[in-house]
Amino acid sequence: MNIEEWRRRIDEIDRKLVELLNERSRCALEIGRLKHAAQIPLYQPEREHEVLEAAERANHGPLSGTAIRRLFERILDEARSIERTGMHETDEHESK
Repeated sequence: MNIEEWRRRIDEIDRKLVELLNERSRCALEIGRLKHAAQIPLYQPEREHEVLEAAERANHGPLSGTAIRRLFERILDEARSIERTGMHETDEHESK
């Protein structure tokens, strides 16, 4: 394949990544709502550790384990933000 074909392939993968990240975020939003209802703390370090470990185990390169960990740490940061949104939305609905 030439460079343009590789770039088109990357563009296609990027679109799929965005779709998957948004699907994951929708799940995190629901988890935030459920955590709020069950009065479970937003931050759960043991769960985040499990997610990071699973991501590293699933990695077969060429990204390093460290790179995968950094990417997933950022994904988890954003997931916490989305969960927080779900918790606040629940508060707003309950106060109406």
